[in-house]
Parts: sequence; C-alpha cells; structure tokens
Amino acid sequence: MFIDRAEIHVKAGKGGDGSAAFRREIHEPMGGPSGGDGGRGGSIVATVDQGMNTLMDFRYKRKYVAANGENGGKSNRYGKSGADLILRFPQGTVIFEKTTGKLIADLSDPEDRVVLAAGGRGGKGNVHFKSSVRQAPDFAQPGAPGEELSLVLELKSIADVGLVGFPNAGKSSLLARLTKATPKIADYPFTTLTPNLGVFEVVFGKSYVMADIPGLIEGAAEGVGLGHDFLRHVERTRLILHLVDVGTEHEEKTPLERYEIIRRELEGFSQMLADKPEVVLLNKVDLLYEREGLEELENVLTEKNIPYFLTSTYTGEGLDEAMKAVTTLLEQVESPDLFEDVELYIPETPDQEIYITFEDGEYVVEGAPIERLFHYTNFLSYHSRIRFQRSLRRMGIYERLREMGIQDGDTVRVHGYAFEYVE
Repeated sequence: MFIDRAEIHVKAGKGGDGSAAFRREIHEPMGGPSGGDGGRGGSIVATVDQGMNTLMDFRYKRKYVAANGENGGKSNRYGKSGADLILRFPQGTVIFEKTTGKLIADLSDPEDRVVLAAGGRGGKGNVHFKSSVRQAPDFAQPGAPGEELSLVLELKSIADVGLVGFPNAGKSSLLARLTKATPKIADYPFTTLTPNLGVFEVVFGKSYVMADIPGLIEGAAEGVGLGHDFLRHVERTRLILHLVDVGTEHEEKTPLERYEIIRRELEGFSQMLADKPEVVLLNKVDLLYEREGLEELENVLTEKNIPYFLTSTYTGEGLDEAMKAVTTLLEQVESPDLFEDVELYIPETPDQEIYITFEDGEYVVEGAPIERLFHYTNFLSYHSRIRFQRSLRRMGIYERLREMGIQDGDTVRVHGYAFEYVE
C-alpha cells in the first residue's frame, strides 16, 4: 500500500538521575561523596532508507519512545546513556512539527541525518556539590526529561521529470516505454493511485528519474479527490512533462481546454509549481486522422514559447525528439529548494523571567528558573533544602517578597507547592 502522509508522536529518553553516594572503603569509613552522574537519554534520529518508498510503517505505529539514561552509581560510576532510536524514512520525506507547522527536516539527500527530539541530559552526582563549607552533600541532581513532539510526515517523490495530465493521457504507457518501470497500464476511467518512478536515458551517460504523477482531475488544487496528495509529488520535480490526449474524442472538452484545466490546477496549488519549465506532448497522434482541432492549442503553446511535440506512446512517434529536448532543458535547470522561505522549527527557549503575584492570600512565585530549581531539589534532604533557600535568596526572591510586604508565617507557593515564609 502506498502511503505518503502520516502523523507520529516521538519522545526522547529522560536523563538518568545523579547518585548521592559516599565512599565507604574499609580504611575510609567517613569518606567523601562519590555519586556518579546519570547517563543522557536517547534521542530520536531520522535517517534516509533508499529501499523504502512509502510511509506505511508510520500509519500503523504512531508512538516512538527512546531509551532513558541509566542512573549514576556509587564510586563515581556514570550511568550508561540511553540508546538513540533511529527512525528510517523514504528519501523525499518532509517532517513538520504538528502544532506550529514549522519545518523540522527535509530528507531529500541519502546522507541526511536529523535529530528530531533530543534526549534529556543526565543529572549530576553529589560529588559535584562538594564545597569547603559542605563536605558531605546528601543530594544529587535528577535527570532532565527528553524532548517530546507530535510530527506530520509527508512524502514527496524524488524525480527530475514529473508526468502530468488527465487520466488516460498515456503517462503510464510513456513511463513503461522509456524506462524499465512496470506501471499498471489500462483504460482507467479516473486515475492511477500511486506515483511510479523510472529512469530514462536518451544520451549515453545522462540519465534522469521520471515520475508518473497520478492523473489530475478538475478541482485537485482545492483538494477534490486526492488532489493535494497528488500535487505534492510534483513539487520536487525540475521539469513538467505535460501529456495531452489529442487522439481520443472527448464530448465536452477540446485539447486546449484539457490543457488549461491541468495548468489551473498546478497554479492553484502553488506558484512555484506553476513556474516550473514545461514540455508538452500532444499524445496519441496515431489515433488522429487529421490535425484539425489542434491549431488552437498549438497557437497558445507557440505564443507562450512552450516546446511541444506530436507523439505516440504506442508507435514511438516523436518520442526521441521530445526526450532529447527534455534532456537539454534538464541540464539548464537546478533542483528546486522547496523550503527556502519556510520557517524552521527551533525548540522554544523558556522565558527566564521570574514572576511573583499575590493570589487568594498567597504569594505565588512562577517562572522557568524557579521550576528548574524546584526540579533539581531533593526536599527529603536537609542540605538540598538549604541549597534551595540560598538559591532563592541569590535570585532576589526574598528581597522582592519583602518589597511586596510579606510577613513571617505568610504562605509562599512555588511550582504548586506551599511553604511558610520565615526570615
């Protein structure tokens, strides 16, 4: 099954906690602190697997969690870092952060490797908190949580040439004739559902990837049918090869009208897509008894300076000349940068301000620095509690509380926990 869009949730590993241990060798019963640091949590890493061509795996499994770091141990033993979780994606996968829609990764190169969610750092052992006035710290630092994100995955086919046109215009037949691809070929009344890729070579040593983009229908740019899903695969192509069926009778639409409908769908999806170089094949001429009815379309293409060729995917007429023109154009066109102006996702830096308010008879202290300090404090340890209070004093919290009129016995709430204020 071909799946080109999925949503997943990733959570990096938590860092291991630092250890609050002491040396207890036989000759040093009162030895100093020896607690080791916790290991770093595992990260979620995206890589390219060129053997994959669908996001189907991510449709059925949507949550990915990396390993936590191990806790530190006694005798200065560091905890083992958690193993990174490697997620493999097809080449051409684009990854966005779900909430903001910002770009995290564009896996267009086979060597791409991107950290989607970073593991939390390990906590420091109590050996780091020894000082001249605190010889035996009985507390350590807990590990930090890993990053957690919801992601949107989109697969955009990696191809040099994108074949577009109405269903039954002959795209699958052209791909099969020019390349070794084996798409299903039949008189489908609507459209192929899966982009097919093939490599064609006109001049020795010069080969290019061609994609049979599923047939478009009117209203595709507005999402009619599977329009958005199909048009997504044309974005990466360097050149559009537009097939117009001129050999089959159509009751309602002339060749020019069918050409213009597809052009409107491309323009409606994105201007960058509409501006790509285009070569038009007036296809199925083997079924055409006379050229009457083509002059109108030929005149429009000539006025717009768009190269066009009369071709037949059945007999091969005109294909050599057309593909030589395509090869020449490709040598002049660079691969598009789809996300040159797209805003990248960067993890937000927490607001470092500390806010103190008086609510319902309590002084409420809030802010990222306070939450971080609270997280790193072991309130079961006397020395850790003293360190917490000294840190509050260094941050100027006590001075600001006094300015607000706090009195002994008043309640101070920090990170949801209530304390009695004592000078």
